[in-house]
Amino acid sequence: MSFTEFRPETLLAVLPEIALFLLAGLVLGLDLIWRPSRRGALGWVSAIGVGLILIATGLFSRPGAEPQLVLGGMVRHDWTAFAFRTLILFATGVSCLLSIRLAGIGDRGEYFALMLVSAMGMSLMASAADLIMLYLAIETTSIPLYVLAGFLKGDDKSAESGLKYFLFGALTSTVMLYGFSLLYGMTGETQIYRLADALRAAHPAPASLIAVALLVLVGFGFKVAAVPFHFWTPDVYEGAPTPITAFVSTASKAAGFAVLFRVMTLAFPSIEGFWAPALAGIAAATMTLGNLLAIPQKNIKRLLAYSSISHAGYALIGLVALSSLGRGSMLFYLLAYIVTNLAAFAVVILFAHSAGTEQIADYAGLSRRSPGLALALLVAFLSLAGMPPLAGFVAKFYVFAAAVESGLLWLAFLGVLNAIVGLYYYLTVLKVVYLYRSPEEAKPIVVPTAQAVALAACVGAILLVGIASGPWLDWGVLAAQGLF
Repeated sequence: MSFTEFRPETLLAVLPEIALFLLAGLVLGLDLIWRPSRRGALGWVSAIGVGLILIATGLFSRPGAEPQLVLGGMVRHDWTAFAFRTLILFATGVSCLLSIRLAGIGDRGEYFALMLVSAMGMSLMASAADLIMLYLAIETTSIPLYVLAGFLKGDDKSAESGLKYFLFGALTSTVMLYGFSLLYGMTGETQIYRLADALRAAHPAPASLIAVALLVLVGFGFKVAAVPFHFWTPDVYEGAPTPITAFVSTASKAAGFAVLFRVMTLAFPSIEGFWAPALAGIAAATMTLGNLLAIPQKNIKRLLAYSSISHAGYALIGLVALSSLGRGSMLFYLLAYIVTNLAAFAVVILFAHSAGTEQIADYAGLSRRSPGLALALLVAFLSLAGMPPLAGFVAKFYVFAAAVESGLLWLAFLGVLNAIVGLYYYLTVLKVVYLYRSPEEAKPIVVPTAQAVALAACVGAILLVGIASGPWLDWGVLAAQGLF
């Protein structure tokens, strides 16, 4: 790669990744030189830094009319990458805010540095245009997450979470890499935008190409927690530090969908008739299994884990619709899901910090202990359930409309039935919050400034995206078109 390639526009195309790397270095440097009493501010440094990167990305790193391949064709600077980067940066900033002042993580520089490096990998996943870059980005994302999931070394559940996440992640990553190697063997090509033409020229047997697509789907399915690659989710979500659970369930899922969207659409158009119905079946199974298994849960983090699985199924509907509305609705759904899930986890973090429990039964009397937190949980859960006029309702409406437009009536109907099931278990939690009483009602819950800012931003976004959905859907459609 020649140095002439590093023109100003090239650097701006990878501005988020460079800035995240430098911010991670700054956090580690401050951790070394600051006294222990000052290290509690590292979370603020990380959150404000990510916020500034998000603003700078919006101002200086917007793609032009024509997509741009940079770094030797390894990275594509287009509206699709820009949209997913924006979602990832927002989720990262909120996750940093949610980590402030929490015991065991809030004053640890390596914790925030690992989160920032993982976010850098996710951003590269969203923009990777080459299989080699894509694999490196996935591993840059995953390895810090394995460490972060098991960060609380004194907590057996956290250690178990990190180990399970690592073992399952390493296995699925290996299977996916084998699929990548077969793709290269068939075509002699790793550039994603040239793979389709190379496959047509190579004329591989359809069965061989389908087998390769299945191997690749294993890795992507793990990232988005789709059935049957969902089995790691409940244990990892329960055992990991709750801000990391929020981070994995939002930013990591968005990055996984970015990769799934780009690779399946661009590399395998010749077998679209196979992978689209296969993903439709996976979407149906993911929605149904996630919602049914959420019903008996007693731990709220496990309930949100199965909820996260079900929402991956809803988002997949937009992808398999194979239309402009479908792709745009998938991006819109991810936006609505990210702001809603972060709001829900913010309440879970604050309640656990005060009450020391994650059991749903212990949420009794929350509406009297902290009316504001109860209201935020009400908004988040009703949005996840798909109640108007919140973001979750509009997101479900758009993906179901895309399915109907593409003739997938059965999938839209199954999605509506699953939304009803989801409403049941969300309302079950809210019944405990508002109707049950507890002897702890006299003890108010203190909401620190950082978590209050994060919660207010997410609840405001839920209302804004739900009430004024048109511009956000247009943004999603524009971002999806940038793929081509």
